Amino acid sequence: MRRGWPALSAHAERAVLALPAIALLFLVAARESRVRTAEAAPAMASHLQPPTSDRVLRVCADPNNLPFSNRAEQGFENRVARVLARELGARLEYTWWAQRRGYVRNTLGAGVCDVLPGVPAGFERTLTTRPYYTSTYVFVTPAAKRYAITSFDDPRLRTLRIGVQMVGDDYANTPPAHALARRGIVDNVAGYTLYGDYAESNPPARIMSAVANGEIDVAVVWGPLAGFFARRERTKLDLTPVTPRVDPPRLPLTFAIALGVPKDRPGLRDSLQLALDRRSTEIRRILDEFGVPQVDAPTPRAAAP
Repeated sequence: MRRGWPALSAHAERAVLALPAIALLFLVAARESRVRTAEAAPAMASHLQPPTSDRVLRVCADPNNLPFSNRAEQGFENRVARVLARELGARLEYTWWAQRRGYVRNTLGAGVCDVLPGVPAGFERTLTTRPYYTSTYVFVTPAAKRYAITSFDDPRLRTLRIGVQMVGDDYANTPPAHALARRGIVDNVAGYTLYGDYAESNPPARIMSAVANGEIDVAVVWGPLAGFFARRERTKLDLTPVTPRVDPPRLPLTFAIALGVPKDRPGLRDSLQLALDRRSTEIRRILDEFGVPQVDAPTPRAAAP
């Protein structure tokens, strides 16, 4: 989401913003929110071809969205971008913009950057590479409780205090919220916004702290967020992937994540794909280092929200 995210195919604007770096944001319904000011990056040559000293890889990124990215370039999407720029022989530059409504329009769409990390594979507003990782929502519980919850059909979810991630000022629902509501599990569910107070560091982390401090019993969190912030809590937390991967009849809970580029830049997409292929082992190590839960990729059709 990026923050965290999966989207419902019936809602066009909802395919952009909730899982990942864009991840969380791209996962679900994103509605009106305050947008932070962007810092436009210098223009670059229209195509990335053979390495030259003046090549620039312009990346769109959120300045306060760990574990995906931040202005200090401490996120795993920042690390992946550095690997790709090095492989392409390009200088790395960022356009910083908060992942809110209008994120794609004001970054890639405005031509101020060329690469959008963390989009769902097959994202309709861009050309996309093949997925460079596939992750899933997870149940987060205190390790000492040994709940071992794996499914939304677990009867204990009707009485436990549950936290779910929400998107936007109007608390639009993410896939886990839809899955719980479909089962009539509503009264014991609390929403934790992915946005939070943007003046604070890591606003999406609050849902993880809520499990650690006993405010809630279990949370359903996009995997990259959960894996990263679980390691930063004093209370040991268990992360269990949600099964099955698709909640009937067709609500996905696992997403394949790719790089997005403008639709008129197939050459750039292909250059990035070659770099991803060549550096796949290094990129996998980065994801492991950040605690990103990785699963086998679903079929291409299932991978795109």
